[in-house]
Amino acid sequence: MNQTVTLAHGAGGRQTSELIDQVFKTHFSNPDLTADDAAVLPAPTGPIAMTTDGFIVSPAFFPGGNIGKLSVCGTVNDLACMGAKPLYLSCAFVIEEGFPMEQLEQIAASMAATASEVGVRIVSGDTKVAGKGQVDGVFITTTGIGQLTDGVRTSGAFAKPGDRVIVTGDIGRHGCTILLAREDFGIETDVTSDCAPLWQAVRSILDVTTDVHVIRDATRGGVGTVLYEIAAQSQVGIRLDANAIPVADSVRGVCGMLGLEPLYLACEGRLVIVTPTEQTDSVLNALRRIPASREATVIGEITADHPGYVTLTTAIGAQTILPAPGGELLPRIC
Repeated sequence: MNQTVTLAHGAGGRQTSELIDQVFKTHFSNPDLTADDAAVLPAPTGPIAMTTDGFIVSPAFFPGGNIGKLSVCGTVNDLACMGAKPLYLSCAFVIEEGFPMEQLEQIAASMAATASEVGVRIVSGDTKVAGKGQVDGVFITTTGIGQLTDGVRTSGAFAKPGDRVIVTGDIGRHGCTILLAREDFGIETDVTSDCAPLWQAVRSILDVTTDVHVIRDATRGGVGTVLYEIAAQSQVGIRLDANAIPVADSVRGVCGMLGLEPLYLACEGRLVIVTPTEQTDSVLNALRRIPASREATVIGEITADHPGYVTLTTAIGAQTILPAPGGELLPRIC
């Protein structure tokens, strides 16, 4: 097989079949993967959740992951946030002519490994090859289907005054990682993306309670944007404790040098959870048993004051309004 992807690999002939068989079928093999036009799958009992995501991250490879791992995590995590066990994924690739075949293999292998970790099956897909310069390397679109857990209803509109706000670990690492991988700032620091599948963390919560009001993954726009969305949907205020917000020293240092706010840097392995006060301890204990969420902590509470706004209690005890997100944050972080 060629060392790079050619336009012939997207033409539907022999080279296309070789690409599918030698790269995608090799890594994605499972009993439900189809070579036909659509996968025929056993129907889950009860309601399902379905989501679609496009991934165009630049660079495609970064410390802690690559676009392949990211594409599976992003879709699996969106299902998990609805309380749905991920069952099936489809994936569509748009690949630039000349893209190294070795890198495509690495991307496919990462997708397979991440899917296996979650227990989700990649069952169908599509491959297109674009001319040189029409695509930046490779773009991936994934669609996921999951089975909803009985008794679980989560939404950004369900937050209530008195609820506690939890994050499942330190924030802003993915956005910081992509920024440093993309730009030459001359900053030498060890920052690795938090990219991870989060179904196990969500399942650990649902094993102890289904009384969870909001579960969101803090991707584009980070934790701050997610909180503003929740405040708007539920028409509540959110009060954060600046001292309680976990930020890695390396991320805090980069943000200090570049004038960035960690609350608005993307995460790819962190949940924002809004839970009733009486469930907070059991939720935290469950999360801390899972590697991806062992640093889970309460960072604030839902209030009836200042509906639609997020406020911050600073390190010296002052109250301030967190500026609402606006303009372009970091482009192409997922």
